[in-house]
Amino acid sequence: MRPLKIVVLVKQVPDTRNLGSDAMKPDGTVNRAKIPTIFNPDDLHALEMALSLKDKIPGTHVSVLTMGPPKAADIMRDSLYRGADRAIMISDRRLGGSDTLATSYAIAQALKKIGDYDIVMAGRQAIDGDTAQVGPQTAEKLGLPQVTYAIEILDINDKKITIKRKLDKGIEVVEAPIPLLLTVHGASPEARKPIAKLVMKYKYARSKTEMAKADDLLKELHKERPYLAIEEWNVDDINADPGKIGLAGSPTKVKSIENVVFTTTESKVLTDSYEDIESVILELLEHHTIG
Repeated sequence: MRPLKIVVLVKQVPDTRNLGSDAMKPDGTVNRAKIPTIFNPDDLHALEMALSLKDKIPGTHVSVLTMGPPKAADIMRDSLYRGADRAIMISDRRLGGSDTLATSYAIAQALKKIGDYDIVMAGRQAIDGDTAQVGPQTAEKLGLPQVTYAIEILDINDKKITIKRKLDKGIEVVEAPIPLLLTVHGASPEARKPIAKLVMKYKYARSKTEMAKADDLLKELHKERPYLAIEEWNVDDINADPGKIGLAGSPTKVKSIENVVFTTTESKVLTDSYEDIESVILELLEHHTIG
């Protein structure tokens, strides 16, 4: 089996366990500056699937690609600590407000710039939008076969791959040609922890934006160790059409936002009668707690 070239799509997302009243801006976009961020959980599963192939097939190369603000360099370093070989981030203010259509377009343009790959992997979905659309939309834009909800790679050779998928009502095994795009389900193996040796190797890895604020010692270190560079591309670098990115390229618009606040100031004692069950369901619907 020849070595593979794998690109893993990753995302830094708001930690939805710690959202406050200022989580959204008036225009309906996420106020990322006010929310703590984490590595999107499903993307960590995708990274692990890629690294597992790297372990099994000598010479396999794993790149990670993200689109986000300069702070997304944090998950680029995290990916390098776990075993990725190359880190690339697309960061440009003109990308702000992108919905899934605009995001998948920008990612597809970046993948065209990367050029040579066998497998593109992504998490099933991101916890900030929960749409599960970016992976499939990217595959469509690139004309790639796609397999979603992957939990295990059963077999792979130079021409095809055999994948186990997790569906709502069971498991499915499918074959697909290479190159292709996979989205990885959270039921797949957990991501390995950062490796101490790699943490020491890449702890000074920085993006172009970060290096602009670096001291002379760090700049000299980067000259001596080129592998510390986290590649940072803008809209022009990926040859993106400005009309297809950001708010201009995003047909999805947020009409309104409503905060649902749970309180414990009132309580009810319910019986198991149909009338009581119906009354609480109607109340939950009325207050938009469900539905």
